[in-house]
Amino acid sequence: MKPGRRALGIAASDRERLSHLAGAVVRADRVVDGFRFGTCAVGGSDATAAVCELFDRLDREDLRYVFLAGIAPAWFNLFDLDAVADHTGLPVVSVSFEPSPGLADAIRDAFDSDAVVEDRLATYRALPDRRELSVNGEAVFVRSVGLDPEETADIVRAYTPEGGRPEPLRVARLAARAAAERER
Repeated sequence: MKPGRRALGIAASDRERLSHLAGAVVRADRVVDGFRFGTCAVGGSDATAAVCELFDRLDREDLRYVFLAGIAPAWFNLFDLDAVADHTGLPVVSVSFEPSPGLADAIRDAFDSDAVVEDRLATYRALPDRRELSVNGEAVFVRSVGLDPEETADIVRAYTPEGGRPEPLRVARLAARAAAERER
């Protein structure tokens, strides 16, 4: 992979009713090349729209991939990976870092409204399958749109120089935490 190829990593840090999103543009050679911030509601349904707005405000034509930290950044405020891919025109990779039996039961338990539960479950069920991937000896779990499984593995590994967290997500996570702390 060319060292100057850029990816946008988006991670969140919750602060009471608001989740602070940070988008970090990182080159494959680990050079950080920009930031943008946004918010979405904890427990809301605006995470996908917030990512699309953040992407638009970046106004970058040199991005090649979008990395998302997980699929539920703000208490079941789920990302719709297909919608993000359609909006950005880029392949989207969601990376999570812990094994999970899935979110369906937790979604059912979290909401009282049948309509909200069904809406969240429909978004959740429409997501691509989650696959385990070994990266630098660590297990991560990936879902992707716009890439086949082999391409997804290559891209995740190319942006992960050490450990198991791709650099765009590591940097975005640090920035999101700083943004949330600023609100204290």
